[in-house]
Amino acid sequence: VIVEFSDFQCPYCARFAQRTFPQLKREYIDTGKVKLVFRDFPLSFHQNAALAAEAAQCAYEQGAFWEMHDRLFAGQGEWAGSAGTAASQLFVGYAEALGLDKERFRECLSSRRYAEEVQKDLNAGLSYSVTGTPTFFINGIKLVGAQPFSSFRQAIEAELKGG
Repeated sequence: VIVEFSDFQCPYCARFAQRTFPQLKREYIDTGKVKLVFRDFPLSFHQNAALAAEAAQCAYEQGAFWEMHDRLFAGQGEWAGSAGTAASQLFVGYAEALGLDKERFRECLSSRRYAEEVQKDLNAGLSYSVTGTPTFFINGIKLVGAQPFSSFRQAIEAELKGG
């Protein structure tokens, strides 16, 4: 099991999501060898990170978490420096582009329905001594930063062979 603590506004998290995650998914997750658990860890100095995490949860309600995950990271440059309202509007646009029910998504996001859940993920990360993003735990073994695929392969293979 890989537990990932991530921040949608973190450029290193975006690098992992776009460069390393696809190969990790293809070789280990899609083959059933590894399960990935995504946890939110919005850093306090990223003004829109918590709202982006909530947007991903609102997309999850409509079965599109990973699609929104990918869109948020791809569009990070568009929304990262925006005022909260502008970021919200961009997130609603992403939801619409993904074919989600726009009004249902907008209501979810504006209600802040998932703010507490995002905070719970953050608190869990803090309790595991997460201090930055991305941070991964591979069967409890900590791996910090946007590591190359080879670092994940080495850790995963060691765990698959029994440590």
